[in-house]
Amino acid sequence: MNDTSAHAATSGGEYLSFTLGNEHYGVDILKVQEIRGYDAVTRVPDAPDYIKGVINLRGTIVPVIDLRLKLRLDEARYDAFTVMIVLNVDDRVVGIVVDSVSDVIPLGAEQIRPKPEFGAAVDTRFISGIGTQDERMLILLDIETLLDTADLGQAPAAEDAAA
Repeated sequence: MNDTSAHAATSGGEYLSFTLGNEHYGVDILKVQEIRGYDAVTRVPDAPDYIKGVINLRGTIVPVIDLRLKLRLDEARYDAFTVMIVLNVDDRVVGIVVDSVSDVIPLGAEQIRPKPEFGAAVDTRFISGIGTQDERMLILLDIETLLDTADLGQAPAAEDAAA
């Protein structure tokens, strides 16, 4: 699975660009189901901080992850620009909370560089590459790896409880 993610990043494609703090990130547009404003979530007891809870999206119980907290960035702030991106990854629907969504950016294979290696000090498992467009850099997220490492074992339990 990770090989296909890395391959997808190096072969180019279209990426939904979003911001967390001052940095721009990108996720494969083919994984995006919808973009919606951030609204209230139902908190799940004993969930990690970065799992904000669940929402009922047209009958589907969807876990919601605050990407800022998951990536250990500054404390998340919620305002009028805060957005939830609903992703469909490996037949799972997951919401990620980001500061704002920018646009869809097409990147050719020549515009994507391999992820930097920092050694053990920095966890780069979630990064599939760095996209460059003019002077702009986009950190391309390997969303499958990111969501696999998110403790989403609570989502099926929440779904069972709701049934």
